Amino acid sequence: MEFSNELNKTWFIDLDGTIVKHNGYLNGGDEILPNVKSFFKEINKNDYVIITTARSKTYQKETEKFLFDNNIKYNQIIFGLPTGSRILINDKKPDGTKTAYCYNVKRNKGINLLK
Repeated sequence: MEFSNELNKTWFIDLDGTIVKHNGYLNGGDEILPNVKSFFKEINKNDYVIITTARSKTYQKETEKFLFDNNIKYNQIIFGLPTGSRILINDKKPDGTKTAYCYNVKRNKGINLLK
């Protein structure tokens, strides 16, 4: 992935269908999707990662344990979001540098944004 600047990034990454199999936690347990571990290893250690999910906070402890056990590093996880669209609004830098990006990945196919 190429960005227009080298400033630290804030990543908003959905959980179900992106990091883990959609609704796997309701059907026998979570399962990491393809390329997810390598994708997370490529995120700069100074970047900030926020995982978003519609999962109820009821599943917080088991979800966090699963992510820890699979070495998925993040700074914050937000539970209980609506299942609808997620919209990010940000300003451009005065020099025109873009500060917002969006990627939609196919459900349960993993993250294939590395190259």
